[in-house]
Amino acid sequence: MKKAHLWHRAVLKSSSLAVAVILVYLLLFIQLMKMEQQYDHANVFDGIYWIVTTITTEGYGDIVFSSAAGKLFSVAVMISGIPLVFGILFTLVIFPWLERSIRSSLPTKAAKKLSEHIIICGYNPLVETLIEELNENEIPYVLIEEEQELVVGLLKKDIHTIYGIPYDEETLRNANIDSARFVIANRSDEMNANIVLTARNISDVKIIAMVEDRSNKKYLKYAGATSVVSPKELFGRFIGRKAADPFVSRLTGATEFFEGVSIIEFPIYPKSPLLGKTIRNAAIREKTGANIVGMWKVGSLSFNVRPEDTIRDNSVLLAIGTTEQLSKLRRLTQRME
Repeated sequence: MKKAHLWHRAVLKSSSLAVAVILVYLLLFIQLMKMEQQYDHANVFDGIYWIVTTITTEGYGDIVFSSAAGKLFSVAVMISGIPLVFGILFTLVIFPWLERSIRSSLPTKAAKKLSEHIIICGYNPLVETLIEELNENEIPYVLIEEEQELVVGLLKKDIHTIYGIPYDEETLRNANIDSARFVIANRSDEMNANIVLTARNISDVKIIAMVEDRSNKKYLKYAGATSVVSPKELFGRFIGRKAADPFVSRLTGATEFFEGVSIIEFPIYPKSPLLGKTIRNAAIREKTGANIVGMWKVGSLSFNVRPEDTIRDNSVLLAIGTTEQLSKLRRLTQRME
């Protein structure tokens, strides 16, 4: 919607500029023709004809200026014609055509036979890791994205993606919401509320909503979310767990996305072998099978975890995996192997 609005504004701006330039050229043409006493051509029709043939560099030569001022004007019109014509051509014709071509080639519907799947509304690195887990556990899914370029990139990665607005009723129906296991709303709090409202209006499917501001949690619940996940709220619990017995055997604080696969945050304890290592050198996935999808750094949660990021004593790792994989990681974050 935003792109369409911007496109319409660009079209209006380009069209207005073109009309204004042509009117100025027309007035100058008539005045210069009168100055050269070519009164037969000093009219609107000949002026438009001359401007069009000059701007398009056709220049039939049947109407020409003889004065220096007229010739300079002709050169100015020819030079300005290139950006004027091609600017309008690209804005009004080529770009819209390319956009329609790309849009028409993108998938907008999930396979009719797709069922017992997970609908993910919105992409980020956390989602890509979740999809890896879904693939490993052979759980079907479909990702909904409205950014065309992003959809193209995700399809190249063999991520099952459809193009559409995630809070649009038709899009959710195209994702087979009636036969889905549940929906994950993974956009901004405001957009997630719209996704939840739309999904709940057309289906009784379970809905998990991610929330950025914990104060919005109740509103997402009111909208119809089955559960709301707030990383910031979970973080407070982990601060308290820092002082708890690090050898507690239970895996607490996990949020289950689907049967057997959960997301949980792990604080780093003083005796952890991960302390001081980079994400790359820690080789967490190789050792545990769990995926690190986020990390608290200096009081803020980042989903852009880089291989060179160092695990420190105030770090908290956000991981996703099976109960067994997360249990291995818990042991790794708490004490020496």
